[in-house]
Order: sequence, then structure tokens, then C-alpha cells
Amino acid sequence: MKLWIIAITILVSTFRAEAQKKKRTDQLITLNTSLGTAHIVLYDETPLHKANFLKLVKSKFYDSLLFHRVIENFMIQGGDPDSKNAKPGARLGAGSIKLDNIPFEFTPLRVHKKGALAAARNNNPEKKSSPCQFYIVQGKKLDDGEISKVEKSNGITYSNKQKADYVAIGGTPALDNKYTVFGEMLDNFELIDKIASAQKDESDRPVTDVKMFMKAKKMRRKKISKKYKYSYL
Repeated sequence: MKLWIIAITILVSTFRAEAQKKKRTDQLITLNTSLGTAHIVLYDETPLHKANFLKLVKSKFYDSLLFHRVIENFMIQGGDPDSKNAKPGARLGAGSIKLDNIPFEFTPLRVHKKGALAAARNNNPEKKSSPCQFYIVQGKKLDDGEISKVEKSNGITYSNKQKADYVAIGGTPALDNKYTVFGEMLDNFELIDKIASAQKDESDRPVTDVKMFMKAKKMRRKKISKKYKYSYL
């Protein structure tokens, strides 16, 4: 066998080994707030959003930022850099960072069930996401008729599992195919309820600041699945 063929074979084998190794592990996000702690996994199906969010978490960008907009039975939003050390009553939500908006990565595999992590955005026609602002879905429980209406209006066909989630735990399916869902909370859904029900001002900002701190930790996917009863696709 020629040397160049041997070299290519070795490179391909090494690449495959590294790819398999990466697939065996994932980055678990720990979200700490003044009202409690939860854990988050990011989706492989939305690689641009996953990489961007991990980069910000690891750089501690989100530390000390606020959940600045909360609407009960809908969602809790955070990630505005202007919210750090913001004065009481200051209007928030317009802040950003010097990064390009992220291309739309919505996939019908990942929908707005309760606990879903999704990217905020403005009304740009390409549905590009904010590079830093996000929201976590609270939503409400739906019945089969309501789900069917959303399927028709948004051009989506939900799987039986997705329908069951919308009925059992709730969500905001009206946002599907409009915003990118790129992760989900794995535990402590009560934290969403606590934040969403906080007393707020006329701009939907909690009167008492709800600060966030995040960190990422590499963990075996098998361990994540076992500990949090999470199934990778």
C-alpha cells in the first residue's frame, strides 16, 4: 500500500474516532438563579445556536444578567447585556453584542414545549436569532383541538410524543416554525413557574431582580440520560 494511502487511512480513522468520542459526551449547562437552579442540554440539531450559546456561557457573559421580561403562561426572557447592574425600572430588551445574528435553525424535531430554550429575535424576515437573548418556555397545557389548529396554521405535523408533551406539560406551539428552539431544561420546571409569576412592572420586568449565572460541564451522554431521564435523538 502506498504511503499516501496509508496516511489518508490514518487521518480518516483518527477523525472518526474523535467524532465518536465527541458524540459520547455533551456539555451540560447549569443555570443558577436567585430563585433556584436547573440544568439544560443543547441540541445537536441546531449547531450554530449550540456553539454560540456555549461560547457565551464559558466566557461568563450571562453571569449577573437578569430575566428582564416575564409573562406568565408564556415565557421568561433574559440575556440582555444592558440588564447587568440595571437600575430599578429601567426598560430592557434592546441590548445586544457585537456578533452577527444567527441563521434560523428551526427543526420540527424540536418544538416549544414547556422548558424549551429558544432564541429571541426581532422582526427580521429571515427569522435570524439574537446572538445573546433567549427565552425559556412556560406556556400552558393544550387539548387536541388546539394542537390541530396550530398544525394547520403553522404548516407543522407533530409527532405523537410532541402532542403528548403539549397536552401533559404544555407549551407555546404558536411559536413553532417562527423561532429557533435550541435546547431544553431537564429538571426543576417549578423554577420557570416561580420566575414567570414574579411581581413585575408595566414592562414585564420583575420588580425584584432575578439574576442568572451559568456554567458548562462536559459529561457523558449516558450519564445525562440516566440522571435526568433525557433521551437523545
